[in-house]
Amino acid sequence: MASAKNFLSQDVILEEGRLNYVVRHALIEDIGKGDITTQLTVPEEKNIEAAFLAKEGFIVCGIPVAEKAFKLFDDAIKFTSNVKEGHPVKKGQVLINVSGKARSILTSERVALNLLSMLSGICTKTSEYVKKIHPYQTKITDTRKTIPGLRELQKYAVRVGGGHSHRMGLDEMILIKDNHIKATDGYDKLPSVPPGFKIEIEVQNLDEFKHALRFKPDVIMLDNMKVADIKKAVKIRDNTKFDSHHPPTKLEVSGGVSLKTVKKIASSGVDIISIGDLTHSLDSVDISLEVL
Repeated sequence: MASAKNFLSQDVILEEGRLNYVVRHALIEDIGKGDITTQLTVPEEKNIEAAFLAKEGFIVCGIPVAEKAFKLFDDAIKFTSNVKEGHPVKKGQVLINVSGKARSILTSERVALNLLSMLSGICTKTSEYVKKIHPYQTKITDTRKTIPGLRELQKYAVRVGGGHSHRMGLDEMILIKDNHIKATDGYDKLPSVPPGFKIEIEVQNLDEFKHALRFKPDVIMLDNMKVADIKKAVKIRDNTKFDSHHPPTKLEVSGGVSLKTVKKIASSGVDIISIGDLTHSLDSVDISLEVL
C-alpha cells in the first residue's frame, strides 16, 4: 500500500519527471511521424522570433509547461517569459517570446498553446471561486474529475489559482462513498485504518450524517445537500464533543456548487468545498502565437 499523503494540499509543486512524461507524450501524439507541412514549406536553416499573445484577460498558468514543450523538442529554442506564473494578464499582452529554428517552433507550438490555455483557464476559474468566498476560511478544492493523463497538471493549476488539492488518487486516503455503502449493505463500524491515513465518509442527508458523525471520521462529505441542511449539519458538528484523539470532524460540501451558490455554502461554516467543475468542464483561455 502506498504511504499516506496529505489529502488537502496547497504546495504548488510541479514534479519534473511527471511533467516530462506528460509533455513528451503530448508531443508524440501531435507530431506523429513528423510535421509534414512545416518540413515541406519552411527551410531547415530558417530562424524566427515569435510571441505568445493574450487574446483576453486571465490568470496565467503553465509557463513551465509551455517551455517544456519547446525544450523537449529542441533545447536550442530560446524561451523568455514576460509574466509571472499565477499573475493576471490583460488582453493584448505579450506573455512569452520564443526564438530559434522556425521548424522547431512551428512544430511544437500547438502543444505549448493547448497546455498553457487549458491550465490558465483552470487557474482563472479557481481564482474566481476563491475570491467569491472571501473572507470565509473555507477551502476550495479540486476532485478526481480530471482528464486522464493530465491530473497532475490540472491540479497544479488549481493550486496556482489559490485552491487546494484533494486526494491525487485512490491510494492517498479512505473515502467511503455511497456505492461502497450499497455494495456492503451499510456499515456499523469503520474499517481498520492504516496508520497515517485519513478517513472520509460521504452522506446525502441528515440521517446519514448523524450516523457517520458517530464514528468521528476526519471528514464527512455532504453530497448534493441543500444549504439549509448543510447549516444544520454544521450546527450538529459544532455541538458534538471531540477529544484530543478525535479532533473535530471537518465538513466538506460537494455537488451542485456554482459561482452563484459557493458564497452561501461557505457562509454555512463548512471547512471544504470540492468542485469538479474546476477541471472536468474546461474553459481554456484564448492565447495565440504570432511570428514576428
